[in-house]
Amino acid sequence: MPTTKKTLMFLSSFFTSLGSFIVICSILGTQAWIASTIAVRDSASNGSIFITYGLFHGESSQELSHGLAEPNKNFAVLGILNNSSQKTLHLVTILFLVLSLLTSLLSSGFTFYNSISNPYQTFLGPMGVYTWNGLSASSVFVTMILFVANTQSNLLSEELFHMLYPTTASKGTTHSYGYSFWLILLIILLNIVTVTIIIFYQKARYQRKQEQRKPMEYAPRDGILF
Repeated sequence: MPTTKKTLMFLSSFFTSLGSFIVICSILGTQAWIASTIAVRDSASNGSIFITYGLFHGESSQELSHGLAEPNKNFAVLGILNNSSQKTLHLVTILFLVLSLLTSLLSSGFTFYNSISNPYQTFLGPMGVYTWNGLSASSVFVTMILFVANTQSNLLSEELFHMLYPTTASKGTTHSYGYSFWLILLIILLNIVTVTIIIFYQKARYQRKQEQRKPMEYAPRDGILF
């Protein structure tokens, strides 16, 4: 059976890993990744179109100073995109986030298993926790980079606009990233905290082993003199 200290430290890591898993689940299902404002101006309409979307679903609305505004539209991001580079890169973004979700789940399993037992296999111990958290943090960071590249350089919002309003001409686009996007930083932080806790545990364990091997070096001076 593991010591009380090991149980507490690995349980702490379990909760941070589980927190990472829960946050990833939440941002997968929300639409608050980005809000794009697209200015429109032509002979029939003048104003702005607002498109807010996440990885799977989104909503668009119009605010026109003149012209007839269409009703708000709900859409599936992958459903309205053609077989384009925007769709391909968006799919890759989702795949990396799903990879981070799976590795966070594995990290939760490994940390909980270590809190109740002493595994014989090296990979089932701290090494496995380091591996899964490293993969989770790197995968979610790649997700962040790919999403920004797809919206800024690959013009994902503009492509969605053209699919939703094919007869309307755009004059410029501004982007504002939502809380779901910035929660990626919290996921990375939770991965770092998980690894840090295990590092402290391993250092304490190494120190304890050294004390057992060389008791005279770590004994109090007054005890040695006596």
